Amino acid sequence: MNLKQLEVFIKVAESGSFSKGAEATFITQSTVSQHISALESEFGMKLLDRTGKGALPTEGGKILLDRARKLVEYAKEIPVALARFKGIEEAELNIAGSSIPGEYMIPAALPLLISRFPGVTIVLRQGDSRDVLGKLISEEVEFGVVGGRFEEEALEFVPFAEDELVLIAPYGHRWDRKSAISKEELLGEPVVLRETGSGTGKATAQALREAGIDPGRLRVAAHLGSNEAVKRAVIAGIGVSFVSAVSVQYELEQGTLIQVPVTGVSIKRQFYLASRKGRELSPAAVAFRTIMMEMYKAPSD
Repeated sequence: MNLKQLEVFIKVAESGSFSKGAEATFITQSTVSQHISALESEFGMKLLDRTGKGALPTEGGKILLDRARKLVEYAKEIPVALARFKGIEEAELNIAGSSIPGEYMIPAALPLLISRFPGVTIVLRQGDSRDVLGKLISEEVEFGVVGGRFEEEALEFVPFAEDELVLIAPYGHRWDRKSAISKEELLGEPVVLRETGSGTGKATAQALREAGIDPGRLRVAAHLGSNEAVKRAVIAGIGVSFVSAVSVQYELEQGTLIQVPVTGVSIKRQFYLASRKGRELSPAAVAFRTIMMEMYKAPSD
């Protein structure tokens, strides 16, 4: 069974004539007969009664006619849907972002994306970096935006923005008037950290080791699952924490948090656009990537 056979059957059944069916489908009458015979042979039943009043569908033919109409009509929509997809006139883009990209960077890019491509609908999922990459590998999303690069052979990571992690403490903390603190002072203070799998946590641990600080010596007060939870814990006086500078601009301006430099410690990291290797991106995904690269200029090598 193929669409051409179904189209021929529909035209013959609707017109009641093999000759009119041939005219409507631009084939010969003998070819029409071959298509009908092929369908009857495949389904093992008579589909059309040849009567003096013309070719009339049998009871089985009526069932096929009803479903064939729906199938052929739906098939006609496929080129239209793909044309819209190609032109980004009507598309749904599934992406995932880790804490900072998902809460701050991607939402900031949406107005520009929607203004350029109003037909695109964004579906954003969030999690830590490991969760995001897992969704990408399982093809739940087409794009991932993460704050750390992981060893995943199936994925491609493209750097597009740089971030700084800063040490924050609550307003009124004893470090408020210090220009900087020492590494030893940091080790003596309760610290709130992100959960395992977080790009922020990974970047912090690596930078501390490079600065000669063993992360295992930190006085960890809590491991929390989101950047917002970390900020609330610091404001509540649970401990200090390293967070993305992007995420605390408001709190620093409002004075609920303070930024505290640590002598000899500078934590820089890159954000990455992650996608599956060897897979062609949809036009909507290409548009999203372009806008992210425009808004957050990739660091030069």
